[in-house]
Amino acid sequence: MESALTSLETWGYLAIAFFCFGGSLVTVAAAGVFAALGKIDLVTALSVATVSNFLGDNFLFYLARYQRASVKPYFEKHRRKIAYSNLLFRRYGDIAVFIQKFLYGIKTLIPLTMGLSKYSFAKFIFLNIFASIIFVVVIGLIGYYSSDFITQAFDYVSENPWIAPLVLFSLLGGVWYFMERVTKRKD
Repeated sequence: MESALTSLETWGYLAIAFFCFGGSLVTVAAAGVFAALGKIDLVTALSVATVSNFLGDNFLFYLARYQRASVKPYFEKHRRKIAYSNLLFRRYGDIAVFIQKFLYGIKTLIPLTMGLSKYSFAKFIFLNIFASIIFVVVIGLIGYYSSDFITQAFDYVSENPWIAPLVLFSLLGGVWYFMERVTKRKD
């Protein structure tokens, strides 16, 4: 673990920027934990994550708006998720920009769906600034203030390695089950 922390001190901000471009909730929480451990600066890490998250969603919106042909094959594989993100977008409107940041599985689809619609790019950028700030600050501070619990849980899982796959498959199964239930047609 010591070599990972040394690498984090060296490459941490670049890794945060790279993974937050895709909207990684785990990376933002990990940045908060490592900031609490004194390995990186909290304000710098959250600033990098905010800018990268903001740019990532704007890039997705841009792709959907101006590069439709390259985005369409992605939509063919995720019809249910697209339908659910359309439903969120229509039901909640502008608030969907904020909601999508916290919903794993559709966080990339809402900007794409909005980009395919006639939604204003300028309005999306304006709302996305605040949504990115709120998302990164909330998740980063949760990671920061719960760092003791997270490090204890990590140590416990290191001692009992069978727990990690169990938790991972349970989380993935829960997300899959939720998405199946929410996107299933009700006759």
